[in-house]
Parts: sequence; C-alpha cells; structure tokens
Amino acid sequence: MWGLLSCALLLLFSLALMGFFVYCGYIQYIHMKYDHIPGPPRDSFLLGHMPSILKVIKNNDLIHNLFLEWAKIYGPVVRYNTLHHVTILLTTPEGVKEVLLSPKYSKDAAYNRAVSVFGVRLMGNGLVTDQDNEHWRKQRNMIDPAFRRNYLVGLMEPFNEKAEALMKKLSEKIRSNRKVKMHDMMSRLALDVIAKVAFGLEMDCVNDDQTPFPQAILLVMKGLTESLNPWAKYLPGKQAFIRDVQKSARLIRQTGKECIERRQRAIQKGEDVPEDILTRILNAADLEEDCNPEILVDNFVTFFIGGQETTANHLAFSVMELARNPEILQKAQAEVDNVIGSKRNIEYEDLANLQYLSQVLKEALRLYPTAPATSRAVRGELVIGGVRIPPNVTVMLNSYVMGRMEQFYQDPLTFNPDRFSPDSAKPYFTYFPFSLGPRSCIGQTFAQMESKVVMAKLLQRFDFQLAGEQSFKLIDTGTLRPMDGVICTLEPRTSQRGTGNY
Repeated sequence: MWGLLSCALLLLFSLALMGFFVYCGYIQYIHMKYDHIPGPPRDSFLLGHMPSILKVIKNNDLIHNLFLEWAKIYGPVVRYNTLHHVTILLTTPEGVKEVLLSPKYSKDAAYNRAVSVFGVRLMGNGLVTDQDNEHWRKQRNMIDPAFRRNYLVGLMEPFNEKAEALMKKLSEKIRSNRKVKMHDMMSRLALDVIAKVAFGLEMDCVNDDQTPFPQAILLVMKGLTESLNPWAKYLPGKQAFIRDVQKSARLIRQTGKECIERRQRAIQKGEDVPEDILTRILNAADLEEDCNPEILVDNFVTFFIGGQETTANHLAFSVMELARNPEILQKAQAEVDNVIGSKRNIEYEDLANLQYLSQVLKEALRLYPTAPATSRAVRGELVIGGVRIPPNVTVMLNSYVMGRMEQFYQDPLTFNPDRFSPDSAKPYFTYFPFSLGPRSCIGQTFAQMESKVVMAKLLQRFDFQLAGEQSFKLIDTGTLRPMDGVICTLEPRTSQRGTGNY
C-alpha cells in the first residue's frame, strides 16, 4: 500500500518537474524570439518584468509612468515580459496609425480581465470586451444610431436638467461652508446622466448620499486592477475586499437585468419606449439567432460603467487644472459669459461657440486620458521604425505616455489649452484618448457634449480653487482618477462679473 502511494507521489513529482522544465524551455524560446526588441532588463527569467509592475501597483504608483520611463530610455518600440507573455509598447505615430486604424488587428486577451472580476461576470462579451470582430461589428452597427447627431441633439434637455441639479447641490454645500470633493460630485452627476439618457432610470445620485452605485463602480474598477496580480485572491487581508467587489458586480448586473426586463415588458405591451441605448441593445438582440440574455446585461454594464467612469474622471481633472491655472480659468469664464450669458438652458448651437472650453477639455484629456491605453493582438509580422516585431504578440498603444513625451509636445507637463487652438498644428496620431479607427469609443461625442454642458454651467456660476495641500497623484482603477478627489472651495460668481447673481 505505502509502496504504491510512494510510487504515485514520485510519478506526480516527476511529471510536475518535467512540466516545469518544458515550461522553462518555452520561456527560453520566447526570449530568443523577441529579445532583439529593445527593453529593460528582466527582473527574473521566469517572471520577466512582473515584479517591477507589481511593485508599482503595491505602492499605489502609476504603471503608465513606468511605461513612460521605459519609452524615454529604450525608444519607440519597447518589449516587456510577464511570465511567457510578451507585450510591445509602441510610442510612434507610425505604429499608432498602423495598428489602430486597421480592422485586421483585433482586441487582445488583455480585455478578458474585464469579462469578470474575482469570478463574478462583469462586462462579459459586451461592446468593449468582444474580441470577435464580426460579432462586435453586428453589435456596433445596431447601437450606432443611438449616438448619431439627430439623437444627440435631443439629449440637451436631460444634460441641462442633470447639470442644474448638480449646480443646486453645489450651492447648498457652499451655504453650509463645506469643501467639495469634486470627483465625487462629478461621479454622481455622470451616473445620473447615463442612467437617465441610456436606460430611462432616475437615480438622483447627486442628492442621495446613500446610493450604493458610485461606490459599487469604484469597487469593481479597483477589483479589476487588483486582479492583475494572479495571487491577489490568496493574499491575507484581501478576502473582505474581494467579497465587496463581488457584491458590487452582482448589484450592477442585477440592476441591469431588472432594467432590461422592465423595458422588454413595456415593448411586449406595445407601450411607447425611447429610442435610447437600451432599446438599441434589445433591437440588436432580436436579430441574434441565439442571443444569450447575459449579453444584454453585459452591454448594460459596459455603458453603465463606461458612460459614468470616464466622464466623471475627465470633468474632475478639468476642474483640477483650471483651479491650478487661474488665468486659464478666467479666460474660460469670459468665453462662457460671452456665449451663454446668464441663461440657464444651454442649447446645442452654443456648444460649437465654446471653442476655448473645448480646448481646455481636450488638453485635460492629453495630460489625463481617462482610458490611458489600448492593446491589440498582432497575428502577423509587423515592422515599425525599422524594428521587426514577430507575430502572435500583444501591442500596446498608450495615449498617456505619448501625451507626455517632449518629441510630440513642447513642455508636455504644462497645461496649455492653446495646443488645441484652430491655428495650432494637429497632433499626428499622438492624441487618442477615445482610441482611433473602427474600435474607437462609440460614446465620445456623447461624452464631449455632456462634459461641455456641465463645465459651462460650473464656470458660469462659480469661482473655485483647490482646498489645502493636494498631491495631484493619479490612481489607475482601470481608468485614471485623481487620488485626492480634487477637493475645492467654491464661491458664487457675482453680477459685477457679468454672469448674474446666483
């Protein structure tokens, strides 16, 4: 008996040892295949650069600053390894143009991490994470009409309505002499907007301090970042956090499921329903022969999180930089005074006349692209900048890194909206906060309109400045956020400054 058990254990150990040596041989093959590409020295033979990356994450530093450092040292084509996986960081306009504009490069397995979080389905096979280009194209074609101009013009009313609710709430905070964490308020506003406009939900997060949804979104985004560490779920002290993340993911998906079922019942009863994103998702499902109901929820979650997270972060960063640069703030206010005056309702035609505000918002996205990077799977050989990239590799394009490189932008760390003035040279494939090409962000015009309405009202009504010492550090929770939340003091602007007495 014991002899048989010993033989079995010995056999298992021998197989495991053999498997380990085979894996080491495969890693050596990967090194030989890609090591002609410039890159930093590996931390170890097996782990590659993973220890450096995990150290950055553990210290709450920004991984994209590490990528920026590597790009400055090793050039426009940089290789880094994580176990047997190789990623190529491209920071050349030629590479961005080639990879993002061509439909032959599909999204790579990196997007799998948003499919689920700690074992709970999150974005599943929605529009962002779908790696099957043909299936993605069908989804995109059905949802596209919800983002066309004739539909977007009709969104000015809810944009104004929700922005007015925020202005009222900010006024209340001023009267109680409270400092305002602007990122939190922008997160609540953006959630109210996407819920109302996309799904017909009234959440009133701006006024409801007890609503769980802003915190739920924050937790699942943090969970996505933590899950980059394959050992995270086994670390001591992480179990409570993981349970909270799982609970948040289930809450968001359950909300989506209930919202979809209500709309489906309304359609079945012949009731009038809005031609919003939810209706488009359901129309796309009707054309699918074997549509999995879970995919409907996947797209709800994709738009619910994507429509809130990136817009809120962008607005918070814009406020932060305007508060840091009073002369730019005054210039933006002067333009709003001239275009909007004291009227409450901002019209679609007003948006085109807010040229300097557009420049401010674009410059904020250059320094703080809320979705800082995207990646593609390269199946065939690629030559960029004279460097041969063998097939079957992941290529990363990083807007954060390229937006902070001196060869593309003079004084890149200086906030300067004039970079985007009509007379300035246009960035040539170095500025892509919404990505580029066929898989660029479907909601970018929606987000830009929303941001402009909110910022115009804020500039119209308030003066603001940063409260106390703030670090201006960034955190990456799948998107870039301001770590300190952009804490501000606000004052109402007076009629002597041309905006009316608010």
